[in-house]
Amino acid sequence: MLVCAPMHAQTSASPIRRAGTFLHSFEGGVLVAAFLLSMLIPLVDAIGRPFGGFSVPGSSEYRAQLTLWLALLGGLLAARERHHLTLSTAEAIGKARVRDAAGVFSGAVAAAVCAVLAFSAYGVVHADREQGKLLAIGIPVWVSECVMPLAFALLAIRFAWGASPRWRGRAIAFALLAAVFALGAVPRAAPSLALPLVLVILLAALVGAPVFVAMGGIALVLFFKDGVPVSAVTADIYRLMVSPTLPAVPLLTACGYVMAESQASQRLVRFFRALFGWMPGGVAVLVAAVCALFTTFTGGSGVTIMALGGLLLPILLKDGYREGFALGLVTASGSLGLLLPPSLPVILYAVVANVPADSLYLAGLLPGILLILIVAAYGMVVGRDLTQHRQRFQLREALVSGWEAKWELSVPILVIGLFITGLTTMVEAAAVAFAYAIVVECFVTRDIHWRDQLPGVLVKASVLCGAVLILLSSALGLTSWLVDAQIPDQLLRFVQAHIHSQHLFLLALNVVLLILGSVLEIYSAIVILAPLVAPIGAAFGVDPIHLGVVFLANLELGFLFPPAGLNLFLSSSRFGKPLPELYRHVVPFLIILGAGTLAITYLPQLTTGVLHLLGKG
Repeated sequence: MLVCAPMHAQTSASPIRRAGTFLHSFEGGVLVAAFLLSMLIPLVDAIGRPFGGFSVPGSSEYRAQLTLWLALLGGLLAARERHHLTLSTAEAIGKARVRDAAGVFSGAVAAAVCAVLAFSAYGVVHADREQGKLLAIGIPVWVSECVMPLAFALLAIRFAWGASPRWRGRAIAFALLAAVFALGAVPRAAPSLALPLVLVILLAALVGAPVFVAMGGIALVLFFKDGVPVSAVTADIYRLMVSPTLPAVPLLTACGYVMAESQASQRLVRFFRALFGWMPGGVAVLVAAVCALFTTFTGGSGVTIMALGGLLLPILLKDGYREGFALGLVTASGSLGLLLPPSLPVILYAVVANVPADSLYLAGLLPGILLILIVAAYGMVVGRDLTQHRQRFQLREALVSGWEAKWELSVPILVIGLFITGLTTMVEAAAVAFAYAIVVECFVTRDIHWRDQLPGVLVKASVLCGAVLILLSSALGLTSWLVDAQIPDQLLRFVQAHIHSQHLFLLALNVVLLILGSVLEIYSAIVILAPLVAPIGAAFGVDPIHLGVVFLANLELGFLFPPAGLNLFLSSSRFGKPLPELYRHVVPFLIILGAGTLAITYLPQLTTGVLHLLGKG
């Protein structure tokens, strides 16, 4: 499982604090501007297409550069807010002195890796400066690219400064920076140093360094060992940022956060209560539906349980459900909706595995609905014998509450409609959804003040956006080395030597993804595993779209798998319950969702059948 990386409280002199305050304000202002420009450019393209094909000249280049800025400045903000994804093993360190030493060590390694990435990025900027390429408005591309070395250098400083509250610890961290650069002076020693350096980086990750540091650092070491310039790593980072689909990631992230920060959850609960509250076990259906819809907005980042848990658990208890069942239902429902638009993990898988995002969304519709129905049906079976008073169905209340919740209910319909009709590209659809969320929550429902609160919401969104995009891009550098070393080919030969049927391969994939999905946070699992799984699936004749749905459905199930499933930890924290108790409560849901996942795996008609029906297969 992954959690947020701890950093020590920082004490500083007044000038340093003033400089820090200025930097924080500057970061926030640039991020908000980048978010809004990232929305406006594809929005203009989408609206202008029916009117003579009007578009922003060079819009694809602008989108790529804005995504680069959002990723790196968001990564800086994630470091400041201690939200870079890390392995949870650091929390197992009990003794304070050992924990402090681990903080210095992990912070020093993170700072050293970021410093080398800054040097690597400088090489990319220098090479692009020689080419003299210009943006449409006449600004050299290399000027915009300077954000790469600058951001990584600031990340190095931030990690070194945050390694310890004491000057001694900080001095050790900064000293390691110089030591690492000294290694570059002895390239002949690279082969013998590679293994020790990799072990040091892995150890740092185990005790608290961000996962992107581990991936980027190992990639740097492996390229260094092979005598390849370390600029290859940031070249891969830049290559990912100019991917035509990637700009959809920050746009959908921001859309989800705008929805999550509003009163959308209360409106949805009222609507689904009016719709299902009269049924035996109808409150359980309410919980499954609300959580699924909320997760489509927030992308399975754990926000659902934390935001809705306190609202939904009392409703279940009041309706007569046992506390254990109610805890299990809320915990299991926290990841429902992961396959439905506009869920962010679908976009990430599409980018990493190079499959069409719109097809992946369409293929995930029936499987996503199936998993929701399974949980809802189980809740109805348990709740049918409850004697508590159920509210009477009132058509007027259903219509009124549905009208109030129409804006949130229409977001997935809007995204799907834009896909099916082909009116927009993936990025343009994401921009429409983001703009729609802003208009609705700021000017229609007025839950968020456009001037006082919206910038803060976008800054919050940039934390997740930066953490995910830096992780994704760092993983691409490691993936590039793996491809050069023919590791996927060797893995494929190994699998083919021991597994001889497609069905057996899919079963083995289910087991592996279930286990790894419980250990890895979903974004990390996608960037690490998808590049390895996709070619093996193709070799066994598995449709790449179907494989993507199976992949994501298994990761969704991994949220509940003991002992380290993400939803288990979040639920334990939210409700103050010990993990062993939660394990017992989620087992029935794990079994029924496991059965649903097997059905999705072995019935490709649920995924590719939809595509064939719509003429996209």
